[in-house]
Amino acid sequence: MSKVKQVVIKEADITNNCPECYNQELQLTFYQKHTFNSFFHRTTAEVSHEIKCKKCESIIYPVNWTVDIERVFEYFNKLVTPDKASVRFTSLFYLLLLLFTLAVAIGVYFYLENTP
Repeated sequence: MSKVKQVVIKEADITNNCPECYNQELQLTFYQKHTFNSFFHRTTAEVSHEIKCKKCESIIYPVNWTVDIERVFEYFNKLVTPDKASVRFTSLFYLLLLLFTLAVAIGVYFYLENTP
């Protein structure tokens, strides 16, 4: 079974007013989705974001964003550089691949030895 993990790629403290409590301590966080399996680790190109107030601990959804928050979000969105989407295989994958290749080679060898 694979595990999905959201890895933080950028955090920024912004000083816009919170729509809930009108405090000026917001935190903008960008996440990138990583999938971990026993055979491979996959980094996807999927990037998500979250704006959270530090005082009232509420998440500010895009419906509640003000024009100022949208401007700041667009600015930081341009600055985010996610990791390249890739797949890295684990040593277990390479070990099983080697064993499978070895089994096929032994099978071919015995087949060729038994043919007249």
